[in-house]
Amino acid sequence: MDLNSASSIVLQVLTQATSQDTAVLKPAEEQLKQWETQPGFYSVLLNIFTNHALDVNVRWLAVLYFKNGIDRYWRRVAPHALSEEEKTTLRAGLIANFNEPVNQIATQISVLIAKVARVDCPRQWPELIPTLLESVKVQDDLRQHRALLTFYHVTKTLASKRLAADRKLFYDGFLHALFERLKQFLECSRNIRTGNVCRDRLEKTIILFTKVLLDFLDQHPFSFTPLIQRSLEFAVSYVFTEAGEGVVFERFIVQCMNLIKMIVKNYAYKPSKYIEDSSPETLEAHKIKTAFFTYPTLMEICRRLVTHYFLLTEEELTMWEEDPEGFTVEETGGDSWKYSLRPCTEVLFIDIFHEYNQTLTPVLLEMVHSLQGTTNLEDTSAILIKDAVYNAVGLAAYELFDSVDFDQWFKNQLLAELQVSHNRYKPIRRRVIWLIGQWISVKFKSDLRPMLYEAIRNLLQDQDLVVNDFEFRTDQFLPYLESMFTLLFQLLQEVTECDTKMHVLHVLSCVNERVNVQIRPYVGCLVQYLPLLWKQSEEHNMLRCAILTTLIHLVQGLGAESKNLYPFLLPIIQLSTDVSQPPHVYLLEDGLELWLVTLENSPCLTPELLRIFQNMSALLELSSENLKNCFKIINAYVFLSSTEFLQTYAVDLCRSFCELLKDITTEGQVQALKVEYRENVKYLDLQLQAFVFLQDFSQD
Repeated sequence: MDLNSASSIVLQVLTQATSQDTAVLKPAEEQLKQWETQPGFYSVLLNIFTNHALDVNVRWLAVLYFKNGIDRYWRRVAPHALSEEEKTTLRAGLIANFNEPVNQIATQISVLIAKVARVDCPRQWPELIPTLLESVKVQDDLRQHRALLTFYHVTKTLASKRLAADRKLFYDGFLHALFERLKQFLECSRNIRTGNVCRDRLEKTIILFTKVLLDFLDQHPFSFTPLIQRSLEFAVSYVFTEAGEGVVFERFIVQCMNLIKMIVKNYAYKPSKYIEDSSPETLEAHKIKTAFFTYPTLMEICRRLVTHYFLLTEEELTMWEEDPEGFTVEETGGDSWKYSLRPCTEVLFIDIFHEYNQTLTPVLLEMVHSLQGTTNLEDTSAILIKDAVYNAVGLAAYELFDSVDFDQWFKNQLLAELQVSHNRYKPIRRRVIWLIGQWISVKFKSDLRPMLYEAIRNLLQDQDLVVNDFEFRTDQFLPYLESMFTLLFQLLQEVTECDTKMHVLHVLSCVNERVNVQIRPYVGCLVQYLPLLWKQSEEHNMLRCAILTTLIHLVQGLGAESKNLYPFLLPIIQLSTDVSQPPHVYLLEDGLELWLVTLENSPCLTPELLRIFQNMSALLELSSENLKNCFKIINAYVFLSSTEFLQTYAVDLCRSFCELLKDITTEGQVQALKVEYRENVKYLDLQLQAFVFLQDFSQD
């Protein structure tokens, strides 16, 4: 196919192939299919999709035809394979200029270059990787971005090659030199200030390189074995020694920590309990890991994690002072938190401590012993160090079970630290109460809990507590119930963040659930406040779920007295279980449970309570995982007032049950027919009467 004469013809046919008129489209597609095997066709396509003056739709179609042609005709053994001469020309043209202005087309070009690389790189295309590496350093933003995009797709594709020979080529041709490239880029960045365009480009390239390493390790752990030693040396050097000072940046530290974590935790590198059951590849990888993680190395990693990366920063301390709620929400799992450095350091600490706990336990205990007694209030650095060490002890609670006498520590030191009221000691008070929360389910004597409740009450009075979920014995907690409930309610009113309100409601619900009816004297204020909170949370369905859970426990605690809540309670049940209302997607499960406990604690069937059963027909039609609760609700109505209930809804129930029987399992059919048989004999006659009544209605 002569390029000059063919280009205009192919361009015309491609234009026709973008038509919405099938009379024009079909013949064009047939013609393009015939040209697929013609020499020179793909050179014409290359000229077309790299010509930015042409219509975008035409260029897009040209790229797709080119990409499909690679799959069918690029390999030498393929029928109608492209000639080596044309492939050489095409390879050169594909990487001649990374300046595609349209994102979608740029992505397709990157993918098709990666497809060619999978077959030809590095033997037939040795210049590809060097060209890409040079192109990512150019000053033009568009060209650099396109080169980086192509580089990403190429390396990802090459890393996925499975044949041993191909993997070795990839390792020798690219990964082997990657650490030197990374070091060069990092050293270059040392002399470029943050915020500079060149610095930004370098950081993007560095992150891309580390992502290639992480992807390769994740997908091919045994092929990565020759890189374990160099990867660990590289990551530990930059993240845990002075070598990284002035060079590393947050995303790079996160990537390096993830690299270390993936090597430490990788199951492919862990021998079986019986060595003879382990593969040679696993034993080799484990040997390399063991040789690297010596006592000095582990000690330095542990110390740097705790005394450097765990420290609260000036920015965090300022945020805490200016926006305590926002700080707490971020630290306990806000959206940006999960992508930040702090959670990454904590996860790495947990994983390394678990893997090497016998080595690291004495190191951490030594840090703890060096911090006995209260810390000088004037020494901010010492306070932050103590906060960091206590954080480590909380994260490693299960590993330290046999090594720490937490009860003695609580009595002899931690309790006293909770009583230091100075504002500068606030980080320690906050950390100690969090630390106790970590240990209370691991090792904490029940007879110490009254002292803890007293301390918590004092902290709540000072508005100085991040509310934790503590286990407690009801009899020990009752003397503190009134004051605790009052203080928690005050906190609920004062906080403004949705997540904080949800957390306080959760704690209130837990208290309510544990003390049950003994909550009755203290809930008046909460009962009056919840309608306002429900109205304010109209746009926050997860907060409304928390309110529903609180109401469930309130109704259970109030028993028959919960009837006084009906003006507020029943409209909430109505809304939460109405499948025509959008919020039901979030509220239905909790709404059904609230409906059920309301019926179970109702002294009688009121007209309003009877009316909300209108929602049930649509719920039964859903045949969802909530069907069992629906049957329980029907059952509860029958037991509460069978005659009045069935006079109103028997016909609708029969119709719904008949539809259900067509679709549900045998167990479900039994439920529908019996509306859940109860073992309690006193209910049996009532149920039989109800279903005779139901049968009579159906016959009518």
